[in-house]
Formats: sequence, structure tokens, C-alpha cells
Amino acid sequence: MAQHTAKKIALKPLGNRVLVKRLEQEETLKGGIILPESAKKKQESAQVIAIGTGTTTPDGKHLPLPVQIGDKILMDKYSGQEVTIEDEEFVILRSDDIVAIIN
Repeated sequence: MAQHTAKKIALKPLGNRVLVKRLEQEETLKGGIILPESAKKKQESAQVIAIGTGTTTPDGKHLPLPVQIGDKILMDKYSGQEVTIEDEEFVILRSDDIVAIIN
């Protein structure tokens, strides 16, 4: 299977791993209060940037990943490995750490 990527990134996830970019949190609350970086919580929502090739069962059957590039997802709060690529923050996580696809 070929590697699928949305744009040229110097990182290709392997197997059942997915590269995502966390979606930005609102910086201003309804009352007009601006949140500093330290007060923001980590977002569990992200956009899929690149996907691995999927997994292979013990009997040799290929199982593709349940997400596609561009999907918006919910992921476990503290899952994955944070990485910086070309001054952008990304997370590499296993497909099992994806909780849902946002429609």
C-alpha cells in the first residue's frame, strides 16, 4: 500500500499510526477575556494530516485505517507523541487512540 499524505511533510506514519494537527482553541471567552497560552487545555479534537498503511492480521489480511486525510477526529486526551515539524506542532497516535470522527 502507498503512503497517503495531504501535503509534503517530512514524516510518514507507519502501520496503524496517524499524524494529526490539534485544532486551535478559542483564545477569547464569551465575556471578552483572553486566555494566555498556559491556561489553555489541550484539545482532544484534531485534523488528520497523514496516515500509515494500516495493519495486517495474523492470517495476512490487510486492514485499512478507519480515517482518511482531512477527517476531523476526537482522540484520547493524553494519547500520542507530540512532534515538531518545520515549526508546526503535530501528534502521532495509534488509530486505536481515535475515539470518533467528527462529521
